[in-house]
Amino acid sequence: MNPFEIKPMGMEDTFKERKDLYGYSYDKYNADPYSKLRIILLNGAEFEQVYFGHNAMRNEARGDLRRDLALLRRSEQMQQKQIACLKPVCESVLENTIAYEQLAVDLTAAMAAREQDPYVKHCMDFALLEDFDHLYRYADLMNLETGEKAEDLVGGYTEIMPGRPTIAEHRHPYDDVKRPINNAKASLLTKLQVNIITAAEQQTMNYYMNQCGFYKSDLGRRLYQEIGMIEEQHVSQYGSLIDPVCSPLEKLLMHEYTEAYLYYSAYETETDKKLKAIWEEFFTWEVTHLHFAAELLKKYDKKDREQVIPNAKFPELLALSEQKEYVRNVLKNTVNETGMREDFTSVNALADSFDFFSYQKRVNGNATNVASHNVIDRHIGELGEDYRFQFKEHPVAALRKRDEDNVEVGRVKAEIGAN
Repeated sequence: MNPFEIKPMGMEDTFKERKDLYGYSYDKYNADPYSKLRIILLNGAEFEQVYFGHNAMRNEARGDLRRDLALLRRSEQMQQKQIACLKPVCESVLENTIAYEQLAVDLTAAMAAREQDPYVKHCMDFALLEDFDHLYRYADLMNLETGEKAEDLVGGYTEIMPGRPTIAEHRHPYDDVKRPINNAKASLLTKLQVNIITAAEQQTMNYYMNQCGFYKSDLGRRLYQEIGMIEEQHVSQYGSLIDPVCSPLEKLLMHEYTEAYLYYSAYETETDKKLKAIWEEFFTWEVTHLHFAAELLKKYDKKDREQVIPNAKFPELLALSEQKEYVRNVLKNTVNETGMREDFTSVNALADSFDFFSYQKRVNGNATNVASHNVIDRHIGELGEDYRFQFKEHPVAALRKRDEDNVEVGRVKAEIGAN
């Protein structure tokens, strides 16, 4: 599939009447979890494009181009608004959060498993373990406060157990800035995946930023606040991978290509017939946006789209699938890793003077003041053990205890970790 070979619509033909932007939402009790995850992912892709479009306009002086960007952005906004309301009214913030973290786990694992750039793969594997732990912390909060079991939401696809403990994830900002890819040398798949994971993590960061002040309990507010800070770190990490040398219009073209790729992937893998029809419609919109972006590139940068995307045939489509064994393997081998500027290393290998330790001391203080630890500690205190959903023994010996929350793995030197 090459989206440039499809005839586009007119840009204004993508505008919808108000009544058509709102209507269908999925049944939260019967929907396949991956249908929910695709909605979150595509909502994130649209938000990223809108956010990018606003910033591009604010840094652009040419009036004609500013108007063209506004035209494109209005169409993207309509897509985002319709996708956001596919979520049913009866789904709680915390239920939706479980889906956000399940997406972060299974999407990241699926992309990391096929990523050919070893550095980009390492970045994905690293953050994967942190989102995996977030799923565990939120699931325990849900079980503690409502008695609900997150296993009923993840559909058996994703295990729920400790990853790299959230308390260990707080790093100095310098350690979340990584080396960018070179678009001239990177594969099309790598460029797509960097765009996709950045959008997905930014969507999660924004969700937690907005929800932490509205959550119903102090413990929940504190947990959203803490994990929202880690999502900021993830957005910094993934966003820093994007090639900074490309012009705004080159990036715009790649954004639109990424969206077209995601909608076509969603259309090919969707099981809900009504959602499938929406993904098909929005794929045709993205073909239109893509051609429009190519025209802008030609008009204002004097570049052909082939100079940015030489071979526009879609690579292997993105399919969400069960990733249990992949996650377990990454856990077993890298749970004690932390960031060290552009690279990664075991916390045991850091010098005692490294700023990871001073930053930890400054932002966390005593572990008893950290919400991600408090959630598990309180669950153990009230119910005798933590909440988990796992199919066999945890691959990391230090994280197997159900009556104790380990706050040293990945944080304190000399931890035995994955033995």
